[in-house]
Amino acid sequence: MSRIGRLPVVVPKGVEVGIEGSTVRVKGPKGELQHTFPPSMEVTFQDGVVEVKRASDERSDRSLHGMTRALINNMVLGVSNGFERILEVNGVGYRAELQGEKLVLYVGYSHPVIMEPPAGISFEADMRTRQIKVMGYDKQMVGQVAANIRKVRPPEPYKGKGIKYLEERIRHKAGKTGKV
Repeated sequence: MSRIGRLPVVVPKGVEVGIEGSTVRVKGPKGELQHTFPPSMEVTFQDGVVEVKRASDERSDRSLHGMTRALINNMVLGVSNGFERILEVNGVGYRAELQGEKLVLYVGYSHPVIMEPPAGISFEADMRTRQIKVMGYDKQMVGQVAANIRKVRPPEPYKGKGIKYLEERIRHKAGKTGKV
């Protein structure tokens, strides 16, 4: 049995869970999320706890069991607490700032790169620490928007200039050796 799949998902106060067939809808103070799972996964909600059971021990059902539980847990955590991803801007003259809701990146191009947040996502830019925070209630969307920001100017291996995740470590390469 899946170790993650058999763990119950405790639903905090202020979060509502609705199950209609194989569709799970979670509503909380931050927003509302909905996901349709395969019919072989049986999702039940009783006494503030969501449990996931699988129909059989086939390989495909075993692989979906833990993932289904993890997705439901992420939905519950997202609508109650939210998720955030922090990026760091490194480089001389590189900076990020907010213009209203939009994130404006100055990262060595001849023009500023303007990024608009999708629904449910917000940005924070700190000029002093040169960090960008991507915040939202959908974990997948937060990760995708952060990856799109990083893709604008990925860190290069010689000086480490670019946009990287806060916890990311850049492996530096040695440059060319000088002529003798």
